[in-house]
Amino acid sequence: MSKKPKPPVEDTIDDKPMPLLEHLVELRRRLIWSLVTFMLCFFVCYHFSGAIYSFLVQPLADILQHQSGGDRRLIFTALTEAFFTYLKVGMFGAAFFSFPVVASQIWLFVAPGLYRSEKRALLPFLVATPVLFLLGAALAYYFVFPIAWRFFLSFETPTGAGGLPIQLEAKVSEYLDLVMKLIFAFGIAFQLPVLLTLLAKVGIVGSAALKKFRRYAYVGMFVIAAVLAPPDVLTQCGLALPLLGLYEISIVLARMVEPKPVEV
Repeated sequence: MSKKPKPPVEDTIDDKPMPLLEHLVELRRRLIWSLVTFMLCFFVCYHFSGAIYSFLVQPLADILQHQSGGDRRLIFTALTEAFFTYLKVGMFGAAFFSFPVVASQIWLFVAPGLYRSEKRALLPFLVATPVLFLLGAALAYYFVFPIAWRFFLSFETPTGAGGLPIQLEAKVSEYLDLVMKLIFAFGIAFQLPVLLTLLAKVGIVGSAALKKFRRYAYVGMFVIAAVLAPPDVLTQCGLALPLLGLYEISIVLARMVEPKPVEV
């Protein structure tokens, strides 16, 4: 018979007892810091929203420049569309840049109630989360976007069935929505090793179970890619294939961190 090892005696909680009201005050403080950071990032990002949008549209601009010499444009058809698009850009940038501060505020609120060993165990996950998100966003921007945009632009024709050309006139808001959806989809999907390794660390799942259900997980990766990515095979594979690799990495990490049974 085996059982999980108990925490060592010196593994104590550094927190001191606090009444509920003080916990609520502490929570309010962390929320205020997070909100203030988000708002500051929003105003800064809105000020540079034109530059941020130019960065996001650069993959499409490069392809159009190569195909037609730069005589292309993005359009907006509603009077307020461009304004709200720049607001979305500001919020997108604020969410991106304020995330480390927001995550640290969550950690500062939760950490006092954790054992020292739990803190040491969770700190790597706290560091890995933004790193993996950046890797997922970079994969989308530098690899998936050029391939996907070339695929969509391949449906342009010099002359249509009625003798008229079929040419892309993309709207600024629709392009931004698609880009934000893909960046967040790839960034969140790349949190898979963090999630599975953390579940293995607390004993909810194990490396053996992850191996056993590997085939079902593979199918699930393609289903997730089909839901999150645009309806083209190239983009969906661009998300699904990295997820398969991350799942295999998660199995190795789970084997390293899962609790070892103690024989009695």
